[in-house]
Amino acid sequence: MNVKFYLTRSGRSPVQEFLDGVSQGLRQDFFDAVSQLLQGRNLSMPISRNLSSICPGLHELRLKDRAGQARIFYFMKKQDGIYMLHAFQKKMPEIPQKEMALILKRIKEI
Repeated sequence: MNVKFYLTRSGRSPVQEFLDGVSQGLRQDFFDAVSQLLQGRNLSMPISRNLSSICPGLHELRLKDRAGQARIFYFMKKQDGIYMLHAFQKKMPEIPQKEMALILKRIKEI
């Protein structure tokens, strides 16, 4: 299995752009979590939350640094890979509807 970053129609990677703007520590935490996923480990709380109640295969990486909490959403598509779909700085307890709609739209596109 390999990791794929969702690309917009213009070829941009929203998750990569997000990672470019965060601290080195948060970026390292992201790559450590991805490394564990690639080794076949199932991540659980507090690092990752399974969101299969919203969409089977959807998960959220829960990372934080001094600047706050970040959420990176990924989709595990059997036999195809792990898709990094969306990321944002968390400011509210719940996932905003606008963000969730975008995540679900991207899942349909892959």
